[in-house]
Amino acid sequence: MIAFLNGKIAEKTPTYLVIECSGIGYQVNISLFTFGQLPGTENIKILTHLIVKEDAHVLYGFINELEKNLFIKLISVNGVGPNTARMILSSLNPEELQNAILSANLLVLKSIKGIGEKTAQRIILDLKDKVGKSDSPQASILSVVAHNKEREEALQALVTLGFAKNLAEKALDKASKSSSEGFLSVEQLIRESLKNL
Repeated sequence: MIAFLNGKIAEKTPTYLVIECSGIGYQVNISLFTFGQLPGTENIKILTHLIVKEDAHVLYGFINELEKNLFIKLISVNGVGPNTARMILSSLNPEELQNAILSANLLVLKSIKGIGEKTAQRIILDLKDKVGKSDSPQASILSVVAHNKEREEALQALVTLGFAKNLAEKALDKASKSSSEGFLSVEQLIRESLKNL
């Protein structure tokens, strides 16, 4: 498996790159998201995933680990091939795609060319429990930071409502643990905590 390429950009288009590594030019299919994130320099390190077909070996390239992981997860969904996955990642950036899957937003997924209702439902059903958990260390750090901020806001609101800080903290902990949805919004945290107070 070719995990990444480190070389010089010999050709650049919105759909593919040719990267020269040690005198060999590798054609790498990319999404519009990756194209938009490419550095202005000639040299590049791009993450890759190799798809082996009966008639070809096709390289797909990604600007970051999150996009690559989402691509691999998308092609694991029945009915979603590499070109469809690339189309999805060209229409939505990785964070938007994650949010659409986690919030089960069918309308956003159906707005992508070539994605019908059944495929959108399958993507949500198959990937809802898989995205956002281990896509990248940075993604998990950002989600923890966001969660801490929301918890802090919820705690402040409960104290303002007249609850003792230590009781409010216990109720928030209980609300967070009892949630099957992962991280809760400020409103959800307050609502769930009020049930425990």
